[in-house]
Amino acid sequence: MKKKVTTIVLNWNGWKDTISCLESLSLVDTSSFDLEVLVVDNASNDDSIHKLEEYKKKFDFKLIQNTSNLGFAEGNNVGLRYAISKGFDYAMVLNNDTLVDRKIFLHLLSVFEDNGRVGVVSPKIYFAKGFEFHKERYSTRDLGRVIWYAGGKVDWNNVMGINLGVDEVDQGQFEEIKEVDFATGCSSIFSVPVLKKVGLYDKRYFMYFEDVDLSLRIKKAGYKVLFQPKGIVWHKVAQSSNIGSDLNDYFISRNRLLFGLKYAQLRTKIALFRESLRFLLRGRKWQKIGVRDFYLGKFGKGSWK
Repeated sequence: MKKKVTTIVLNWNGWKDTISCLESLSLVDTSSFDLEVLVVDNASNDDSIHKLEEYKKKFDFKLIQNTSNLGFAEGNNVGLRYAISKGFDYAMVLNNDTLVDRKIFLHLLSVFEDNGRVGVVSPKIYFAKGFEFHKERYSTRDLGRVIWYAGGKVDWNNVMGINLGVDEVDQGQFEEIKEVDFATGCSSIFSVPVLKKVGLYDKRYFMYFEDVDLSLRIKKAGYKVLFQPKGIVWHKVAQSSNIGSDLNDYFISRNRLLFGLKYAQLRTKIALFRESLRFLLRGRKWQKIGVRDFYLGKFGKGSWK
């Protein structure tokens, strides 16, 4: 019997990117499995619902509308709970600002079949053309092959999730299926039975670190977190949430404390605590608010504007 797979695409005021993503999903090879595409709308206040309903005339997908913006973590959880309730075998979380290769699922699903006790797999992710961080570095022939993610590693000294290979041109240096510290929330395909055992994204994060947290829980439960380089995704990487933006300051400052004080070694926890005091005294506005909210227990969207 064919495996049942769902892809969850979270939309928030981004219907143009979402429809481009759906167009790429409409072309994927589904010869060996059954695919349902699910769009979860996070209470968009633009023309998203109308545009998505219009696009359903061209490509069949399911649409769930949230009544409020639940953030990345809980917004995707809505889709993951749907996958569990409907008995899917696998569920992919996929950013709406991505495009996928035609054989993405064949490559990712093969990893589950060929390796024991796999919980989640992420593909190789390139910057979409024109969305590279350092455009001046690359020749025209390099565009579309500049790596954004070739596996995830946790830097425990600084309590940060690091994308391996970022900004490198792909010249075959990341061609092995391998275990990694975390599967990126940009594109990850989960075993639904494993999710039923370990739980979903922790909604307290709202956005940032929720994917690292879930990956660690999957590992602690005895399952593998793997990178499959033959699976390919192109990501229109958001420039507005880079280091130093208010959004980044708030959620990273708060969520590093939430993540680090849960998982890091004692000396790192002490360093995080000291750093948080520095942020309270001399940090940027939203760093201060993020640290304050952590100690007040204000999670989810918290004080974010």
